[in-house]
Amino acid sequence: MADRAVPRAPEGVGLDLHLDADASSGRRAGLERALRDAVRDGRLAPGALLPATRRLAEELGLSRGTVKAAYDQLVAEGYLTARQGAGTQVAALLPVAAGPVEVAARARGPLFDLRPGSPDVGTFPVAAWSRAVRKAMAAAPSAAYDYGDPRGRIELRAALSGYLGRTRGVVAPVERIVVTSGYVQALALLTRVLGGGEFAMEDPGLAFHRDVVRRGGGTVVPVPVDESGLCVEALGGPAAVVVTPAHQYPTGVTLRPERRRALTDWARARGALIVEDDYDGEFRYDRQPVGALQGVAPEQVVYVGTASKTLGPALRLGWMVLPRHLVDAVAEAKLYSDHHTEVLGQLALAELIDSHAYDRHVRACRLRYRRRRDLLLERLGTRRRVRGIAAGLHALVEVDDEDAAVGRAEARGLAVGRLGDHWHAPAAGRPQGLVVGYGTPRESAYAEALDVLVRVLG
Repeated sequence: MADRAVPRAPEGVGLDLHLDADASSGRRAGLERALRDAVRDGRLAPGALLPATRRLAEELGLSRGTVKAAYDQLVAEGYLTARQGAGTQVAALLPVAAGPVEVAARARGPLFDLRPGSPDVGTFPVAAWSRAVRKAMAAAPSAAYDYGDPRGRIELRAALSGYLGRTRGVVAPVERIVVTSGYVQALALLTRVLGGGEFAMEDPGLAFHRDVVRRGGGTVVPVPVDESGLCVEALGGPAAVVVTPAHQYPTGVTLRPERRRALTDWARARGALIVEDDYDGEFRYDRQPVGALQGVAPEQVVYVGTASKTLGPALRLGWMVLPRHLVDAVAEAKLYSDHHTEVLGQLALAELIDSHAYDRHVRACRLRYRRRRDLLLERLGTRRRVRGIAAGLHALVEVDDEDAAVGRAEARGLAVGRLGDHWHAPAAGRPQGLVVGYGTPRESAYAEALDVLVRVLG
């Protein structure tokens, strides 16, 4: 029997089913194997109603007895279920052997989550975003739904030009902005455009970002960070240096004014590039947010920001403000990466910014996160030194024994970050600490999470 296909389901069943029934081992065995594979692959979902034996037999050119025998065998094996009057359905199966990604996706999360890196996504402005989407779609020309400029929609670039200049002090002409699918893509595009080369990166810093550079063909060179931020005097001659000047990750220090001047002077003298990761620059609690480094050296600095901390990481919306000489090369790299970032999110964010709903949301979040930071300091009191508290969504709590503290936290169902995970290489005598993200928990769970943290710290 040649491979046979069921192109459509019988009337009333509501199931489109394609089967490759290999007859090399017999018609019934071939049908069993085809159905079994369809269930395992997920093409037949749990609960799906299969065609009646008579109808399937007609479609496949088999005898009804062959189809019924195949159904009976799969019922016996647990792939199908059959009840009088209810027909034959696909049973609910657990995967036989799940891979590591599937296991991780199903793994139970911690009871209390104080890991850094995410905002409270429960604060996402659903109503404001929905209004922005409706208004943006109503005003968008039909060309907006076609392939577009790899630099991004002009509506969003124009909105960002005004917003970044007003709130972050960024020199951001529309023609020098490229919209990306988040910070990671921005860093990957720059690595490609610069042809790899050496990238100086803060030590400690986020290991994942180092991996992005390495996978793009770049070489990572660690540069120490102290109480004043990046140690500029330790820089050699890399093609670029990646910094988080407003709120260094993970130590939380702010790059001091003298270091900012030294860094931009170094870049001008060397013809090197500064990549400014302004990941949470909007959140400053002791004064107005520190202006972006890019504002004083727009031809030496690539400014990168995102909506991940203000709205949510799921949006995958980021932006780069580039020196003139890099715009065309980065736009071309973006074109060959994914053509352009999805358009509806760009149009909605542009409307959110232009209507000032974005500003109102950021202000509300700033107040909420400041209250959380204050509560964290109140609960910890003077028992522990806490760094990085003036800004951002995380703080560094110093401990004597990081491994022991993390072990106690895990035993109580509390997830926290570990400073040791951020060093470029392990070494004896390094400071130890817990990186506590106070942006991640939902409002209702935050106080209880802090109670557990205080018990962990003893």
